[in-house]
Amino acid sequence: MTDTVRPEAAVVDPDYPVTPVPAHARKSFLSLAVVLLGFTVFTPTMLAGAQLGSAFALGDLVRVILLGSLVLGTYVALLGWIGARTGLTTVVMARYVLGRRGSKLGSILLGGTQIGWYGVVIGTIGDLTAQAFEWESDLAKAAVMIATSVLMCLTACYGYRGMYWVSAISTPLILVLAFWVLFRSLDEVGGWSGLADVQPNASMTTAVAITTVVGTFVSAGTQAPNWTRFARTGRQALIACVIGFLVGNGLMIFFGATGAMTFGQGDFVLVLYDLGLVTWGLVLLFGNLWKSNADTAYAFGVAGAELFEKPSKTPFVVAGSVVGTVLALAGVQNHLVDYLVLLGVFIPPLGGVVIGDYLARWRDGMPEGERLPALNLPNLAVYAVASAAAYVAKEAEVGIPPVIGVVLAAVGAYAVGRSGLNRRLDPAA
Repeated sequence: MTDTVRPEAAVVDPDYPVTPVPAHARKSFLSLAVVLLGFTVFTPTMLAGAQLGSAFALGDLVRVILLGSLVLGTYVALLGWIGARTGLTTVVMARYVLGRRGSKLGSILLGGTQIGWYGVVIGTIGDLTAQAFEWESDLAKAAVMIATSVLMCLTACYGYRGMYWVSAISTPLILVLAFWVLFRSLDEVGGWSGLADVQPNASMTTAVAITTVVGTFVSAGTQAPNWTRFARTGRQALIACVIGFLVGNGLMIFFGATGAMTFGQGDFVLVLYDLGLVTWGLVLLFGNLWKSNADTAYAFGVAGAELFEKPSKTPFVVAGSVVGTVLALAGVQNHLVDYLVLLGVFIPPLGGVVIGDYLARWRDGMPEGERLPALNLPNLAVYAVASAAAYVAKEAEVGIPPVIGVVLAAVGAYAVGRSGLNRRLDPAA
């Protein structure tokens, strides 16, 4: 597909945060798969797996993980395919979906959520390090938070290449350790048959369980185009997303579930602590969260570049990292998680609107930037209705809220796009 988006300013950032990635800057399939797998091999995901491991026997557990991962992988793969076709980030694609000003909603939602998660991860690193070494000094814990934040910020500023190398080094180590602990877990309970005999000690409906699986990365997955726009073809992007979000994320949930079933501990790092492997636990912690939080910083960097219409992500990476670190020092990891989960209800419909609108209107080429309306009211209305439906579903515990939001948004945006309502808003039409 030939991109018809005219750059708004001279590109000064090699990661092209507000303009399409040109053909010469596209990456290989292996490179993209490594980056996305490193993104989803994320130890806090195991906490969600621990909840499932306590509520389901092995057979039902595997079915829930597979179904939830299939839903998540399909959603992210569609967005990733669109990212490769357009060469654009999610927040820049939102300009075509919601309008020049309406897209600021997407930038604030996606960027703000990622800054909050950045602070949660920095705070978690400080807390777990202090726990490992039995530190009582708040100053020592703060020093760890600041030092790790600087490292992650620099990686994100370096861009795609920096995240690739961190992922290439840390992800294999994490997976080797994860499989090793899985084998230790099997020894603990007498093999797969023993694991199958472990009975649940909590209850959870299948719908809630699938929501938990989908919710682990649906917000971050909405920003998959930030990386898949570097793919050479849409097919490569789609397969890389399946590897990362279906296989990688599913494995991490399964590892967390088996840890809870055998050791009563869903956090993989703490399982290593229990096994007396404090050093390996810290290596895993830093290696894994370094890569994942660098991705997070990159995401709020490109969101800031779109929000303020600047050609470089770096100032916004630095500013967001500072804010996230301050939040971590204030203990945000103990207070913000519920808020971020709530935002997860409102973010997936944004991805749904992007999918539906793209399929309805832009498959043959994106329009010139200056032709876009300030506000695309029909699509904004679709987003609002889909988000409200997802919120109501969450409060009423009916269905799978992220799926409801995505499907309603995609179908609604597609219908609006095919009806011609959006073309009437185009001042050049």
